[in-house]
Order: sequence, then structure tokens, then C-alpha cells
Amino acid sequence: MAGVRGLGHVNLRAGADLVERLRRFYIDIVGLAEGPRPAFNSGSHGYWLYAGNTDLVHLTIDANGDVATLPAGHFNHLAFDCDDLAATRARLDATGTHYTIDNVAELGQTQLFLTDPAGMAIELTFTHP
Repeated sequence: MAGVRGLGHVNLRAGADLVERLRRFYIDIVGLAEGPRPAFNSGSHGYWLYAGNTDLVHLTIDANGDVATLPAGHFNHLAFDCDDLAATRARLDATGTHYTIDNVAELGQTQLFLTDPAGMAIELTFTHP
């Protein structure tokens, strides 16, 4: 059965100054390390912070500054690593759930973006073999 395999990462979105403070905190205080971040079709900018070889915290620079535009403040979205893209898309389509797609060739991923009933952004990530 298609389903979620685990939590992919946490994304925090804020203005450039706050993102820099967050980057320093997660590196200097928490102990994560800055690592590679692919180029996205959306043109977003920021940092990926890693524990070992695993990216756990994504920091995204919001062009609107530190004004929180989402109901959850600076918390931007939850991402889940998933299996079976075709079955998941069929389920979303069958329920009339609106979503957008980003194909990130550099990572070999297809990302589906949708919103939960509380207004939280959700990313479903499918890595191609």
C-alpha cells in the first residue's frame, strides 16, 4: 500500500536577517552543519542544514521579510518522504484535493505540495530510483 515512510524535513521561512540568525543558531547551538541545497524551479533561496548525511532543517528566505504570511507564523511546511507517486496522485485526484508539482531533477524527486484543513502546507516527496 502506498504511504508515508517518514518525516522528510522541517522548513522555516522568514526574512533574510532572521534566516541568518536561525542558520547560526542551528549550526552553532544545535550542532547541525550547512550542506548542499539544490537549485529549485521556483527560484527560492536559503540553506539546508544536515545531521550527518541527512538534511533535517531547511531555511527559506522570504522576500516579504519577517512578516509571517501563513497562519502558523514562520513555520512553513511539513515534508514527508513517500512511496508510489502514481497511487498518491490518483488518491488526491479522486478526492478532489488541489496540489501543485515540482520536479527537482538534481535530486531525482517529484514533490507534491498541498494544504491541510488547518492551512498548513504539506510536501509529499517521491524520490525516483
